[in-house]
Amino acid sequence: MTIGQRIKQARKANNMSLRNLAEKAEISAMAISKYERDMDTPSSGVLLRLAQALGVSIDFLLRPQTLSVQLQAYRKHAALGVKEQEAIQMRIQEWLERYLEVESFFPDEGHPVALPAHSIHSIEQVEGVALELRENWNLGLDPIENLTQLLEDQGIKVGLVSGFEHFDASTFLADGVRVIVSKAELPGDRQRFNLGHELGHLILEVDKELDLDAVCHRFVGAFLVPAQAVRFELGSRRTTLDMNELYLLKHKYGLSMQAWVFRARDLGIITENSAARLFQRFRANGWHRHEPGEAIPSEKPLRMERLIYRALAEDLISRSRAQELLGEPLQLHWAVEALQQDDVPVGSGH
Repeated sequence: MTIGQRIKQARKANNMSLRNLAEKAEISAMAISKYERDMDTPSSGVLLRLAQALGVSIDFLLRPQTLSVQLQAYRKHAALGVKEQEAIQMRIQEWLERYLEVESFFPDEGHPVALPAHSIHSIEQVEGVALELRENWNLGLDPIENLTQLLEDQGIKVGLVSGFEHFDASTFLADGVRVIVSKAELPGDRQRFNLGHELGHLILEVDKELDLDAVCHRFVGAFLVPAQAVRFELGSRRTTLDMNELYLLKHKYGLSMQAWVFRARDLGIITENSAARLFQRFRANGWHRHEPGEAIPSEKPLRMERLIYRALAEDLISRSRAQELLGEPLQLHWAVEALQQDDVPVGSGH
């Protein structure tokens, strides 16, 4: 990838127009356009100003490696425009390049785990598919404590994207690497639902006659809470469900209260009318947007970060290189957690 292509990548990742970048870097838009089209090469001084305006390092603009990021599936609101989609895709590409470089330090590890592929001809089939996947991953019927780390352990790259209000989640392929990306600013239950939905996109081959999103929604519930676990918790037949009961189950399994209502309805534990009355109560109280009570903490992908600190410990990279690959300052995790809990200022370096 040329310097010009890197400049364009960083500009799109920041959702900036040529004019925006020109004003911020105090360089003419015509000059930047020539750089991006490789009709001219910026001097070291201009390159520094562009890097500062784009919030990237000089090393990034000079980095030769590139990936072909292919969009597989997108869940988004209609308001998410083409430029925002490009920005998300460019951010994923830049993050993946760093991730794969980190993995290159340990060539004997990190090979992708084969994922099964299942043809789905009816929505009820996903119950068995989800149970089979749990068996293959040795999960039993217990709640999945951390879905993000489980997916990372199965060779799936998991990323978070912030700053896009109308973005939900997406699945990418980048040179054969499986990637799931979710919106960062979400409570844990919604984040886990996004990740499970995209996992469905990776392993389910759904007949065109079926609603793909509906099938993947059903898969999420079946994977996070198998039918046997649902009946163990709720019983085989109910007239209705209690909100406190749903709240406690949400925090046990990491599945939203409303998703529990769907599970009970789909498995015939409650009737369509009972489910409709419960959903009406959610809407009347505004709980369909923000469920009551304490939110489930969101999950954070950690595999890439662990590998960076491992490479640093083995003297494979310098501290400055580790920070560049991480994309943020190196921090003491226990000190950051204390800051979040007590709001006490702490240092950010080792």
